[in-house]
This record gives sequence, C-alpha cells and structure tokens, in this order.
Amino acid sequence: MTDLWLVGIGTGNPDHLTLEGRRALREAALVLIPRKGPGKDDLAAIRHGILEAAGAKAAVAEFDMPVRDETLPYGDRVDHWHDEIANCWSDTIARSDVAGPVALLVWGDPGLYDSTLRIAGRLSPAPRVHVVPGITALQALTAAHQIPFNTVNGAVTITTGRRLRDHGWPGNAETLAVMLDGECSFLQLPPDHLTIWWGAFLGMAEQVLESGPLDLAAPRIVEARATARARHGWIMDTYLLRRDIPS
Repeated sequence: MTDLWLVGIGTGNPDHLTLEGRRALREAALVLIPRKGPGKDDLAAIRHGILEAAGAKAAVAEFDMPVRDETLPYGDRVDHWHDEIANCWSDTIARSDVAGPVALLVWGDPGLYDSTLRIAGRLSPAPRVHVVPGITALQALTAAHQIPFNTVNGAVTITTGRRLRDHGWPGNAETLAVMLDGECSFLQLPPDHLTIWWGAFLGMAEQVLESGPLDLAAPRIVEARATARARHGWIMDTYLLRRDIPS
C-alpha cells in the first residue's frame, strides 16, 4: 500500500458522500470495513450500501474491531486500542494481496473527533494519506433542527460527554456542541436557562429528534435514546446546548 484514502461518509446517508469521495471509492483497489460485534451488523451493511451507491468496484476486506481494555487508564486504553487497530489494518491489507490505493469509510468527517488519522500515523511503512472531508454529525444536527450553530457573533465550544461530566459547563461558553456522549451527561447540568437540540441516526430514515428547555426535554431524550438503542442495538447521537441570552 502506498496510498490510503480516508473518506468522510457523513452520518450514514449515501447522499452525504461528496463527488470527491465517490471518485476516491471508485478508484480504490481495496476498501477496509470494520465489524463491530454482535448486534451491529447493520453498521457494516451501511458502508456496503454506500460503496454500491458510489459505484465502487474495489475488493472489500472486513476485519473485526479490537475491544478496548477497560482495566487500563483512559489515555493508555485508547493508545493501546489504536495500536491494535493499526495492526488489524496492516494484517488485513497484507492478506488481501491487492495492489493499489486502499480506502476507509469514516463516519462524519475524519478531522473532527475521529481517530482514523491518528491510527493511520501508526502504519509502517507510512503510506501517503489523503483525506476527503465529510458532513459532520453536528452539521446534520443543525440542519435537521433548522438552527444555526452560533448566535450573532457568538462562539461555539465543541467538547465531549466525558469532559462535560468531569469538568461541567466550560467557562463562559454560550453554545456547547457535545459529541461522544453515551451517558447523557447533560443530566448533570443545572437545567436553568439552557436549551438543548438532540438527534440520533441523523440524516437516516431512522432519525430521531428532540429539543426544548433542558429541564423538559431531558427526560424525553433519555427515553427516546433508550428506545432507539434497544431497537437497533447501537446508536449514534449528538446534541447542542445553548444558554439563554438576556434580552
């Protein structure tokens, strides 16, 4: 492998794939698709559907995603996990015996709260890495709710559920976009003067949306999230929080 294409595919809707992404997938010789365990087969199926919609003719090689070692401290756990994933890529490519560009389909955008680029940096010998940007979950969220990211001249802080749980509301932030939150960390915030816009399976037929003042919307979100996860076996969701602006 001399060229590795990391193609942002949005939130699962084949229409999210850009023309550049379609071209990269059509020109790839091999596409790697991860399998993420029981109950998550449709995640791989979505990737296969995107390849079909793009007209890709590449060979496809699936591999089993390693599981993070929860006994390790968080930083060590992630670092070790990334090493294992890089090894899986290398082994899968070697077994495929296919010459030419290799592509990976990356949820959302490879540059925003995604570790694919970091994992690619662990490959040896190092390939030429090409990145095709994709629609992020946050873009799909604001489009679905028909709201802007920011207030007039206002800043937006992007953070994670873990940081929200560990450190609370960050400083004087006005608008907060929260990603990678599997524990509904908004429940730990004082709900006064906060509005939330939440969405799961954004851009897909299964899309679920909730919004409103945090104290009223939070119970609805928790229930909707649990129902959707039970139905599908997995869930991808994100949300935006905004402090009320004094008039």
